[in-house]
Amino acid sequence: MKKLLLFFIPSILIVSCSTENKKQFEYAGGTIALSIENEPTTFIPRDVSDYYSAAVLTQVMEGLVSMDPKDLKIQPQIASSWKISDDGLNYEFDIRKNVYFHPNNSFNSKEDRLLTPEDIESSIERACSRNDLGQAPHAYSFVFNEISGAEEFLIGKAKTIAGLKVKGSKVSLTLIQKDENFLNKLANICASITSAKLKNTETDKQMIGTGPFMLSSFTQGTPPKMVMVKNQDYYLNDQDGNALPYLDSLVFYFQNRKLDQLEMFENHQTDLILGLPTSRITKMLEGRIKDFNSKPPLFVMYNNPLLMTNYYFFNMSDPRFENVKVRQAFNYAINKEKLGHEVLRNQYSEMGYYGIVPPISKTFKGYDFDGVKQNAYTYDPEKARKLLAEAGYPNGKGFGSVNLRFNIDDIHSAVADEFAQQIFQVLNINVNIDGSTFEQKDEDATNATGDIFRSAWAGDYANPETFLVNFYGKNVPLSKGEPSRINQSRYCNPAFDLLFEQAKNSTKKTQALSYYAKAEKVLMQDPPFIPLWYSGDIQIVYSNVRNLHFNALNLFAFTNVYKKDWTAEEYQKATN
Repeated sequence: MKKLLLFFIPSILIVSCSTENKKQFEYAGGTIALSIENEPTTFIPRDVSDYYSAAVLTQVMEGLVSMDPKDLKIQPQIASSWKISDDGLNYEFDIRKNVYFHPNNSFNSKEDRLLTPEDIESSIERACSRNDLGQAPHAYSFVFNEISGAEEFLIGKAKTIAGLKVKGSKVSLTLIQKDENFLNKLANICASITSAKLKNTETDKQMIGTGPFMLSSFTQGTPPKMVMVKNQDYYLNDQDGNALPYLDSLVFYFQNRKLDQLEMFENHQTDLILGLPTSRITKMLEGRIKDFNSKPPLFVMYNNPLLMTNYYFFNMSDPRFENVKVRQAFNYAINKEKLGHEVLRNQYSEMGYYGIVPPISKTFKGYDFDGVKQNAYTYDPEKARKLLAEAGYPNGKGFGSVNLRFNIDDIHSAVADEFAQQIFQVLNINVNIDGSTFEQKDEDATNATGDIFRSAWAGDYANPETFLVNFYGKNVPLSKGEPSRINQSRYCNPAFDLLFEQAKNSTKKTQALSYYAKAEKVLMQDPPFIPLWYSGDIQIVYSNVRNLHFNALNLFAFTNVYKKDWTAEEYQKATN
């Protein structure tokens, strides 16, 4: 991959210098740097299914629509507008005529880089085509399998997708059935548009998009570092006609140790930090109180509940975990209060006394969280031991040890240690903790190589579907030897699947929420996972970073972000 990146960097520099002058924002320029825990697992957008890849690729790649980071509402992107038929089955998009893919030596000219509706057609067809291993991309399972004819195209029964039509500057998509969340799914990074001219080339894996930033370099240092530079040909302007983005560059550091992330932030090597190391929360928030309270402040802090659930899930292909009483016993054996206070140091939104859907009533208005909670699990060691004995393993006898797979960082390592101790103390079962990189853990989970896996699911949009889909049985391959990318636990429950489908097919939101809640209650009675906590990370940013919006999806857009120091007078006026 590094050889490929070095190959196309010069083309970026040459073309960027030759672009026409555009009206520039008064405070344009500068760099924003931040750290996230893990590197992208892929540079191919249609394969993206994890938060870290999405956080990076979102700055470079774009789809037909996107989410506004301020309020998470759907907004135009490559499509300038769209129409939805009265029956909700047909979506017609008007495609912008001034969108260019990033410079690359594989293109012959700037005109060669112009995005056309045919690029959209090609991108969707590639998202509905099996890869060299015979696997469908994540984009197919998450978005495009809802298009009429997509399945027939995937399995080779049709040469075209019946529900995908291109006419002039318009692209229309016809769904098999109505889906209120379809635009939200189209806003996902996996539905990004790539150039048809790069199809079946190695350049297709280099993150060549139409977004506000272009990949410049990716170096494997300590820590690894990715630099993105301003796309001089970006098609959007601000309301005053100034060129976007404002920033000259964007830098991602990949650092899985929170203490090192904090040191980089305090040394102003980065401009924001997402979550604090538990051992330094008090020292940071109380020891530097003047930096938060001065006028203007040095730091600004946010502490919002996130649409993110942290949990462990069972490998349901392991015969021991086919017994529901074993899974219930593991759930009752976990002292979540101790985990929250002593390990997480209260850095969470809620502890895992609900289900897979984060209990944020403001976001999921009308959802029956109380009913889900009644079917969830609190710490009850006696009940845990009783259930394990009823399952045929009194005091853990004959159960054997279990392997816990997790990706190494400060928090996950500490949680794994505490989990292993609690399971041994309550159930007398040895838990072998096995840490690795995020990429290796994710691959092992997909291939069921292990017994219990650490996971965290960040919602793709504000709807219970995006969480419950992780346990939908029809996302499990027929063969145990095939990878299971969405439903990694390989959980199958016909009662859950039926309620999930009834929710998806509901035409009324209240009815859909009712079915989703019923499905989650079934899920909790037959748990394939252990809810641990719901994220509510402390987020701190230097105050001179303007227009950066924090939201429940931890979705970051830097297109309109700029840097400008506050004067005392300006800050006073703004706060008043």
